[in-house]
Amino acid sequence: MEDIPGYVPDILEHPLVHFTQRYDWDCGLACILMILDRRQRQTFLSQFQQICDEGQFGKSTWTIDLCYILKDFNVAHKFLTKTLGANPTHRVNDYYKSYTMDMLRVNNKFRYAEQNGVDVQEYTVNYRFLIDHLGTYGNVILLISASLLYCDLCKFNKLPCEIRSCLSITPSYMGHYIVLCGYNKRLQKFMYRNPACKDKVCYIPYQALDKARKANGTDEDIILLYDKAT
Repeated sequence: MEDIPGYVPDILEHPLVHFTQRYDWDCGLACILMILDRRQRQTFLSQFQQICDEGQFGKSTWTIDLCYILKDFNVAHKFLTKTLGANPTHRVNDYYKSYTMDMLRVNNKFRYAEQNGVDVQEYTVNYRFLIDHLGTYGNVILLISASLLYCDLCKFNKLPCEIRSCLSITPSYMGHYIVLCGYNKRLQKFMYRNPACKDKVCYIPYQALDKARKANGTDEDIILLYDKAT
């Protein structure tokens, strides 16, 4: 069936090459690896340490760091967030232990984003916006609270693998990146790939994902990827 302008199908999944994170801090980088093409992925892996060093983020990647990497790989994207810069209200929270060290780097990257070709907008969206983007343009990288993330499919099938990562039994907030890669309007669920898990597509209800991505600490960070012609 040919694409119809403005038409968003009821069920959609963008095929991706899954990449599992190697450490407890590189989930965002693993998400980028999933959306790069084969040649770009090889370059990223061969230059992994150099990319980390040039990004100056050590083992603390923020969404703006990911955007600069996407720009370097010529991946069309847009960063939406409700806070332009390092949110000072997070300073007292345990989950931002390196906040003071990160603050100068993060704020500078926000400050010079436009002149460096990184599109950042102070904007929040609802789940319908995400569905429209997935159906029209491509994938989405989301910052979510891992403690609120789960998979209906894994839970239903009682899959034993990656219970902590996929069904998330951690009680407190932990920032984690996933790739939103599709949806099923009939089931009212999003499809996503979790870099903490092995190669599989997970399912989560619209409202449950909204809760996870709007949790305190996320600033509702979203990276919209434009990998599909319109």
